[in-house]
Amino acid sequence: MSNNDALPRIPDTRLSGNHWLRTVTLVVAGALQTLTLSPFQWWWLGPVSLVLILLASVPLAPHKLFRAGWFTGLGIFGSGASWVYISISEHGNTSVPLAILLTALFVAGLALFHAIAFWGWGKLAKESLVRRLLLFPAIWILGDWVRSWLLTGFPWLYLGNAHVDGPLGGFAPLVGVHGVTFWITVTSVAIYSAWWLVLNKRTANAVIVAVLALIPWVTGPTLSKIEWTSVSDEAVTFASMQGNIPQQIKWDPDFLRDQIVVYLGLTEEQWDTDLILWPETAIPIPQDQAGKIIEHIAEELGDNSTLITGIPWYGFSNRIEDFTFHNSIMAIGNGEGMYHKQKLVPFGEYVPLQQWLRGLIGFFDLPMSSFSRGPADQPPLIANGRRIMPFICYEVAYPDFVARNARGTDLLLTISNDGWFGDSIGPLQHLQIARMRALETGRYMLRGTNNGVTAIIDHKGQLAETIPQFERAVLTGEVYVASGSTPYMQTGSWPVLTLALILIVFVRERIIPKP
Repeated sequence: MSNNDALPRIPDTRLSGNHWLRTVTLVVAGALQTLTLSPFQWWWLGPVSLVLILLASVPLAPHKLFRAGWFTGLGIFGSGASWVYISISEHGNTSVPLAILLTALFVAGLALFHAIAFWGWGKLAKESLVRRLLLFPAIWILGDWVRSWLLTGFPWLYLGNAHVDGPLGGFAPLVGVHGVTFWITVTSVAIYSAWWLVLNKRTANAVIVAVLALIPWVTGPTLSKIEWTSVSDEAVTFASMQGNIPQQIKWDPDFLRDQIVVYLGLTEEQWDTDLILWPETAIPIPQDQAGKIIEHIAEELGDNSTLITGIPWYGFSNRIEDFTFHNSIMAIGNGEGMYHKQKLVPFGEYVPLQQWLRGLIGFFDLPMSSFSRGPADQPPLIANGRRIMPFICYEVAYPDFVARNARGTDLLLTISNDGWFGDSIGPLQHLQIARMRALETGRYMLRGTNNGVTAIIDHKGQLAETIPQFERAVLTGEVYVASGSTPYMQTGSWPVLTLALILIVFVRERIIPKP
């Protein structure tokens, strides 16, 4: 190993040398990533955040990187995901002190993903500046990916989501959100490297690195003009009802009739629309008890109209050989099919270790928190002969899951009830995630919610029509079916994940000789 690559050659700064300043810098840098996302959408802060993280953490000894990663995670999730407090406190009947404690534990637990990733970064890179810089993008991406599935996953707050409106968005149909995030991390490493080269009087090399780092940002807008899928010229009329039902009465049997009347009233002038959408659990009783409601809807619909609604399902499951509940969505009228949600929200839709946790506090006994996971490889819904792939609430946050299930479909659809999170930034982040899924797949995404944001998202991830939050209203518009696949739909995230693994092996085995 050459002396130029040893840790003492890494430029030290006050950010890394002072413990308290380093800690504050890492937390603030993590919080800047929330500002890249909705509703702020300052995407340019992504590289700024990562450069600050590099300045504060690259010079550290390997054993200190675990804490550096944890403080980074605290900044990210403390600023970007602490909206769970609303569902714990307001809807979980939990006292304020306990709700604060549970939210803090949630944030601290999520921060461990970054802590472990940074610990692995230190173990692999040892005391080499070259290794640390080359491995940083690979470690960051693999950390994001593991977080998307481990313990059911929390695929939220990815830096790449910001670029549904940013210059790197053109890469989304090619490499997906993880690939976009990869380019952001590479850019940040290039900025740090250019700074290091200038300090070492290698200005010419610094200019070359800076120019190379700009290439994705220049080519991204050009790529966004490519039509990866073929969008039909034939319009499908669409209407979505936003009932704005208060969460406090959502599951109260005394208000069941009132809720159904609301949605029937909103649909009164739309029965002949090609495609009608009601949000998640708009019918708040299982389908085996809602026969008369379903029959009434079928009678009202026009001959060529289909209504798709969220509705719980109860019945015997051959997969688990028992009676069970599913959070589901079904097509009524000139269509068919029922889909059961596969990606369940912990504590909201099922309770881990429920034999010990049920009854301890109100949050562990939320209404309808006993759902079972739906089977894999469920077919799309059929509406007027069109294949529509539905995703219920949280499911739309899983990039590879959506890309895989979007194959061979005409439209994408997501329903949600973001009333759990009030007027926080959570629902707006959720909308932005749905927009990224539309961009990745080159398909219209139809979004129906209880209290916002109900929207039509076009195949470029742009908002065509919306209803403001917290209003009882009807969204109407036209949508267009798509055929074909984007490259990302065919490969998923595997190319960028494979690149990350190859980079780790290459750097580990070739860049620095074994001692």
